Amino acid sequence: MSADTTTHTEEHGMSNAGYVRIALILAAITALEVSTYYVDFGRLFLPALMIMMVVKFIMVVSYFMHLKFDNKMFTWIFYAGLILAIGVYCVALATFHFFS
Repeated sequence: MSADTTTHTEEHGMSNAGYVRIALILAAITALEVSTYYVDFGRLFLPALMIMMVVKFIMVVSYFMHLKFDNKMFTWIFYAGLILAIGVYCVALATFHFFS
């Protein structure tokens, strides 16, 4: 009897160059976030930080945690956690009269 010993490798994710591109984009967004400390954005300070935070979250969980290539249920669970975290953060800021 002959056993078939061929291995099946499945590509799950991106190439190394893709991960480097994503890391560079994340580094650029982080530099923009840090620049908000030094540049006066006025009333756009908090929305700008929140938008950059959401973009970084989506990129990290989509590519580095491979949710883009997994079951959509896992993606919705992570996004529900993100929405809950943003909601709790906004309630906490409202409690301290940050928006007035």
